[in-house]
Amino acid sequence: MKILVLGAGAMGGYYGARLIEAGQDVSFLVRERRARQLQQEGLVIDSALGNFAGPVKTLVSGTAIAAEFDLILLACKSYDLDGAIETLKPLTGQNTVILPILNGLSTYDSLDATFGRDRILGGVSYIATTLDKNGHIQHQGSNDSLSVGARASSSENIARAFHAAIARTPGLRQFSDNIDQALWNKWAMIAAGAAVTCLMRGNIGQILATAEGESLVRQAITETTSVAGGSGYPLPQVALDQMHKLLLSPASTWEASMARDIAAGMARLEADAIIGDMLTRARQLGIELPLLRAAYCHLQVYELRQAAN
Repeated sequence: MKILVLGAGAMGGYYGARLIEAGQDVSFLVRERRARQLQQEGLVIDSALGNFAGPVKTLVSGTAIAAEFDLILLACKSYDLDGAIETLKPLTGQNTVILPILNGLSTYDSLDATFGRDRILGGVSYIATTLDKNGHIQHQGSNDSLSVGARASSSENIARAFHAAIARTPGLRQFSDNIDQALWNKWAMIAAGAAVTCLMRGNIGQILATAEGESLVRQAITETTSVAGGSGYPLPQVALDQMHKLLLSPASTWEASMARDIAAGMARLEADAIIGDMLTRARQLGIELPLLRAAYCHLQVYELRQAAN
């Protein structure tokens, strides 16, 4: 399979390297500076599931690219999606499919509108990766779960081919016959967790150690799962159990990636895709989400202050 990875950041670089290990033909489309770095040092990953260090094929953004790809792996931040779509347009051949590993559902709406639902696979990843100051990818912990699936019958064969390839790499790899439900399962969990960890500026264990922490976490879970249910995707018990294990365990040190971005002083956040769009869908359903409203306001104020600095 000929695969293009858009960027070589924390997640795209990680899964691109794993696909190389699985024997796939992988190229990374990167900016000129990142291309020079990869050419000089190679792609470096530090992971409990196995390190990776070696040369990779790179293509430079803005240059003419004649190759056609079977699959494009998209793992950018949601606020970079518009630019990514413009980059992808000339690279998407008649038979190319796109596999986004993005938070929320609005990102899929945008991709569907541009390329068609039958060209967009579904991907759900549970992993914590970061890019350090040297451009090396750090895999935090040993959790790596990736589910993929077709969102149209015409793309099932290539979705299964991708799964067969990635299944040869370490980690939990699943093919989902209902990837839309899997996307809602993750979004409901991430939105609830992001609302409380960003608003309270602490991890789950710290929040639960306070007098009102557990009740607020439970409220966030109720709010996001009510939107999922109202949208036709009520969370199955196994997904609820997974959410409760992550967000209601006093020993949990989990916090949302947005909370880590706030701690790092990042200028932009995925607030619109993770929290804002959940609120939009809730309003359309006539559902009130008071805790998520407060969290979204908090995140918007943070971004306004960062922009003013």
